[in-house]
Amino acid sequence: MIFEEKIIITKSDNQTQNLGFKFSKKITPPAAICLYGNLGSGKTTFTKGFAKGLGIKERIISPTFVIVREHEAKKSLFYHIDLYRIENEKELKKIGINDLFLEKKAIVLIEWAENLDNLLPKKRWDIKFEQIEKNKRRITITSNF
Repeated sequence: MIFEEKIIITKSDNQTQNLGFKFSKKITPPAAICLYGNLGSGKTTFTKGFAKGLGIKERIISPTFVIVREHEAKKSLFYHIDLYRIENEKELKKIGINDLFLEKKAIVLIEWAENLDNLLPKKRWDIKFEQIEKNKRRITITSNF
């Protein structure tokens, strides 16, 4: 059941980061946020703003090669996951991704969430990024609970 859907157009990286910042204020742990979109569509830019909204001061970079980065936020643990290089569910099970969804104080944000296939948590936020022009993006936010 879709609880909420919202479409936002951003016209700059700053607006996309600001959207992430504002969105983080709506989220309480435990939470799963699944990001979808092509390379350069704004997923990591959004994530930087989201992390800043959680009070994380560290530099946020996509964990493409390490898969998961853990950050301590003010009131939660923030797991930033990038599944761009993941090829199958077996790899995900090895790193224990399901365990992260069970942590009560965890906010789990996944770039390239479509690679989770059957491991997608039922209760989650889905955020789809579409690049319309060079810096213009259509971002669709949907909750699945």
